[in-house]
Parts: sequence; C-alpha cells; structure tokens
Amino acid sequence: MPKRFAGWILAFPATVLVALFLIVPVTLTIATTFGDGSGPIAPYLDFFNSGFRRTVLWRTLEVSLATTAISLLLGFLTAYVVSRAPGRLKSILIIAAVFPLLTGVVVRSFAWLIILGKNGILNNFLTWIGVIGEPLSMLYTEGSVIVAMVYLFTPLMILTLVGVLENIPDDVIQASASLGATPVATFRQVIFPLAVPGLIVGAVLVFTGSFTSYATPQLLGGERQMMMGTLMYQAAMVNFDWVSASTIATIMVVITVSVVLAMTRIAKRLNPMTT
Repeated sequence: MPKRFAGWILAFPATVLVALFLIVPVTLTIATTFGDGSGPIAPYLDFFNSGFRRTVLWRTLEVSLATTAISLLLGFLTAYVVSRAPGRLKSILIIAAVFPLLTGVVVRSFAWLIILGKNGILNNFLTWIGVIGEPLSMLYTEGSVIVAMVYLFTPLMILTLVGVLENIPDDVIQASASLGATPVATFRQVIFPLAVPGLIVGAVLVFTGSFTSYATPQLLGGERQMMMGTLMYQAAMVNFDWVSASTIATIMVVITVSVVLAMTRIAKRLNPMTT
C-alpha cells in the first residue's frame, strides 16, 4: 500500500465519526429552517422582526463579548505569573486553576446564587462593614451572569495561555531588554505577538462557551436576562416549536463561525506566523 494513502486511511474512522455526529446533525438542523411553507427565509424574518428576540440576541452577544474580554485580561495576567513560577509552585498554581473545572457547571452557578443573593455572603459582608444599609439586588442582572461566566471560563483561558507563554524563551525577553527595550515595549513587540495563538484559541473557547451557555444564564439571569440558549430551550422543550428552535440554533452557529473566522483574521494580522 502506498505511503501517501496511509494518512487518509488512519484519518478515515475519525472523519466518519465527525460527519455522522457533527456535520450531519448540524446540516439537518439548518435544513429544517428552510422547509417552512411560508418561504425559505420566513423563520429568520420572524426572528429578526421580533423586538424581544433581537434583544435576547444582542444581550447574548454583549454578555459573551464582555466575558471574553475580562477572561482574556485575567487569564493572561494569571497565565504569565504561572508560566514564570518555579517548578513546584507552578504545579500548585496550575492545580489551583484547574480545580474549579472538576466541579459541575450547575454546582458552580448555584454557588454564585449563595454569594450574590439578597441574604447571600456578599450582601451580608457589605452590610456588616457598613458599606450598604440594605441588601442590593445583584441577582438576575447582566452583571451577575458575566461574573459567573468569567468564573466558569477563565480557567480555560489560563490553561490555554500557560502552554504558550512558558514556551517563549527567556533568552528572547532578555535580548529585548539588553537592546534597550522597556518592559512595556518588550510586552508589546515580543511577548504579545508570540502569545497571539494562545489568546485566539482561548478567546474562541470562552466566546463559544458563553454564547451557547444555558445553565448559568438560566440560574443567574432568569427570565429577565434571557439568553439565546434559554430561548432555544423554551422554543424546543416548552413550545415544541422545532422550526423556531432550529432557526435559533442556526443563527448561533453562523455567529459563532463568523466570530471564529474574524478572530483568525485578527490573529494573522497581529502575528503573520499564526495559521
């Protein structure tokens, strides 16, 4: 058997599984939206003609982008510290970053209910130290959803960036300093461009995770701060409107793919070696 076919043969089983369990279901879901008797784009017109649904879409984008930006900042700073830590301390810090991932999403979201509730830990603490006179309404707001999302997804950003940052040779950073570059210039011209691949991968993971999240927005946002995942669940499991649910799913897929492509283009501009 020619060696040039060996790679194709080895990849064939995985390709079949991806086609059966990913490509085919997504294709069928998208095809469902074009089978409506009112016209092929009628479900999409109904969606965007609804002010409520447009608000839900915009809120989901807003929360997802805010979560991604905050996670990028916190994750990068934390990952840089971890990557420069000595061996044993680095292991401890990585374990501390991974530990929250060992707990289910629902459990971690319920924890924020206890923290942010009117009788929760944060309100009781602020009342005790005299900062506030009465409990604040922190639940069922965009802020509470963003805080919980950042807590959920920042560990993914840290794990993605640690591997990239620790592979930046110390000699490169020292050479930059020896040539007269300030720490800010070293970060902007050396560290940041080399870290772009990890930043893009982490941003994609956080954005897609937060954009498609269901449990956390449902628990901490409720009906007042509904997001696309909750809207799709209600359309499918409460109203049994599979066309509307498929339409929402298709819009989410299109937006997610568009954001991934945009981030890839940005990565190529910031670092031409990024593929």
